Amino acid sequence: MTTDTRKKELAVEFEIEGRKCHVGGISKGSGMIAPNMATMLGFITTDVAICHELLEKALRKVNQLTYSMVSVDGDTSTNDTLILMSSGLAKNPEITAEDKNYEKFENALYAVMMNLARETARDGEGATKLLECIVKGAPDENTAKVVAKSVISSSLVKAAMFAADANWGRILCAIGYAKADFDISKVSVELASEKGKITVCTNGAGISFSEEDAKKILSEEEIKVLVDLHCGEGEAIAWGCDLTFEYVKINAEYRT
Repeated sequence: MTTDTRKKELAVEFEIEGRKCHVGGISKGSGMIAPNMATMLGFITTDVAICHELLEKALRKVNQLTYSMVSVDGDTSTNDTLILMSSGLAKNPEITAEDKNYEKFENALYAVMMNLARETARDGEGATKLLECIVKGAPDENTAKVVAKSVISSSLVKAAMFAADANWGRILCAIGYAKADFDISKVSVELASEKGKITVCTNGAGISFSEEDAKKILSEEEIKVLVDLHCGEGEAIAWGCDLTFEYVKINAEYRT
């Protein structure tokens, strides 16, 4: 397990043309995680009968929405692997077109890979909190992706979340330096968890809010950073974790 602290696994069951079908996966990775060659291993299996071309297409599409939207520490290596294998043992009519059966398979694949991606971020080295940045109102999906990953990759944002500090300036800074085209003066930011939700920024500037309420919200183990660019319909989600003393300790003591 190296520095992983928990198993990451999930399986789902669904039906295609009356046949029970399954998609299951396991994943490993805790540090040096920023897909684009990250130290991550993912193995997904299915018994769905589907042609090779659509199997690969589904994997590439879903990967861009899941594993490729994760960052633990922004570091990468040459050891990432993501494999999807199909046995066809469900004996459903083979999927050879992007029809309703393909959509069912793709949705199941997304459910598994999204969960594994979130758990990879949650289990980041030394992490105490899962961060989820949800961006909406972007000019397009790619802009939303770039902004979401910029926020969850920011060391200053991650450190602030560790301290339960509603430092909206760090969040707005990460949004602002994202390599994307939008109007920063329209941006709003909210912070949320099971303890509630609070607005900390509107129209690209901070507003008055209760620091006490914000600290309660940010003291939970799962935190959402909700960003609205107010520039369109594009949406995206990215996952990360807080930056802690333990992360520094783990990597200061690690020797190859």
